[in-house]
Amino acid sequence: MRGIMEQTQTKRIVLGITGGIAAYKAAELLRLLVKQGVEVQVAMTEAACHFITPTTMQGLSGKPVFTGQWDASVPNSMAHINLSRAADAIVIAPASADFIAKLANGLANDLLSTLCLARNCPLLIAPAMNREMWQNPATQRNIARLLADGVQVLGPDCGIQACGEEGIGRMLEAQKLAQDIAAFFQPKRFLGKKILITAGPTYEAIDAVRGITNRSSGKMGYAIAQAALEQGANVTLISGPTALAKPCGVQSVDVVSAADMFEAVQRHVGACDIFIGVAAVADYRVAQPSAQKIKKSADALTLELIPNPDILAHVANLPNPPFCVGFAAESENLAEYAEQKRRAKKLPLLVGNLAQQAIGSDENELVLFDDSGSHALPRADKLTLARQLMQHIAQRYGGANQ
Repeated sequence: MRGIMEQTQTKRIVLGITGGIAAYKAAELLRLLVKQGVEVQVAMTEAACHFITPTTMQGLSGKPVFTGQWDASVPNSMAHINLSRAADAIVIAPASADFIAKLANGLANDLLSTLCLARNCPLLIAPAMNREMWQNPATQRNIARLLADGVQVLGPDCGIQACGEEGIGRMLEAQKLAQDIAAFFQPKRFLGKKILITAGPTYEAIDAVRGITNRSSGKMGYAIAQAALEQGANVTLISGPTALAKPCGVQSVDVVSAADMFEAVQRHVGACDIFIGVAAVADYRVAQPSAQKIKKSADALTLELIPNPDILAHVANLPNPPFCVGFAAESENLAEYAEQKRRAKKLPLLVGNLAQQAIGSDENELVLFDDSGSHALPRADKLTLARQLMQHIAQRYGGANQ
């Protein structure tokens, strides 16, 4: 088996912190970025130091924190140039209303605003302020100007604010910001491509209240949808019943049964370039489900089960099929059964995993099977695996269309 872990250079980020109660979230954001292998240099405004200390941020980053323009430790007194030149991006979190106004109008009266003006790298901001401040026409004009200038605006979110009011203006939570920052750096391999993904379980009714389903959580399919979005694809997600929030930006189609999913796939597959069948589709359904609840009795209950349509095989055998990626969850003999399935359905790529390691978990390990052999993706969180899978799909899809 050959590993296909993508080799990427360590990303370097300047994390700018401005004055606001949401500065406490910057500590968690920093921790998550470092955990992802990002090299983080912190720069703080004077006001930010009233909310969280440079000592805290230095302890988390392992680097001295810059708080002023005239830092004697910088030999050339040009911290605003040095910091931005070494960075792949600058992230301001939280970005206060005052700092947003500075950015929009090109002001540079402290270290953080000066290095943002002098930067030669992308700038991302995470606004954080009271709802009235966010909705103020002046702030909205400033945000519009920054967007026009190419600044990436992450959030804000809705909810209870520190002042006790409720509305839009909260800084995004650290985990969401870390995810958005990682997404920003993803290569846009699928720009202009339409990807159709099925995810989650299906539910086959026995009667009005009972049904046959499986333990699929949908997490892998949703992670693949997120990774495809990050890499520039136009994504349609057909999902069975799950408790997961849809990735922001997908076209979502909710279904219940295998027949529902088959019908939805038939409606959407003609427009897609790539089809990824991740859903755990029930192989059988009840031949004659009862419209009413079947009453319990002492007698044995016999159900006649009939096969459901094979959605993946149907798509793969269309006259002009999209590039098809299948999934196989096995409990044993993974390599043998997965490769048999791939060949039987004539798939260019099949993703295999052991069901007992994957179902319900936030982590997994995958083996990819294609015409060149098998390729192992070591155990990792499902979004990381999804990004690696999309990289491999891009390589195989590109080769198939040359």
